[in-house]
Amino acid sequence: MDPDVARMLAERACERLIIEYARRVDFGEASRIAELFVADGVWTGVDLRLDGRDAIREWFTEREALDRRVSRHVHTNIAVELEVGGDRALAESYLVNYRHDRRGADRAMPAPGDIPKYVGECRDTFVRTDEGWRFASRDVAVAFVRPRRPVA
Repeated sequence: MDPDVARMLAERACERLIIEYARRVDFGEASRIAELFVADGVWTGVDLRLDGRDAIREWFTEREALDRRVSRHVHTNIAVELEVGGDRALAESYLVNYRHDRRGADRAMPAPGDIPKYVGECRDTFVRTDEGWRFASRDVAVAFVRPRRPVA
């Protein structure tokens, strides 16, 4: 295969993992995010580190159970760089998270979407496996956070 085509296909596979991650967390399949990671993958966020697929699955299963939470994770400016050898890649992307936690019986839609919950960036490491590309690590850093709203 042409090396440029192989590089583009690898970069696209990594981009699709980022998109699939967001889709799963936003549409009630957060418990399946662990499938996107290698067995010893690491997920790091603000004040949280998850080591290994089992820890990732456990935490995101709890996240999935928050049925009051409506979120949309918007990734943009995705830049994937294949490392020499072609079996490892690094990526950076901006993350804008719109989130609303509904209270009590208030399940009315649409949820307020005036400003994002937070804006930050993701730094990802990917590895090529026998099953295809997977996250080796994901580091989520927050640059801006919406102030807490008073509870009515």
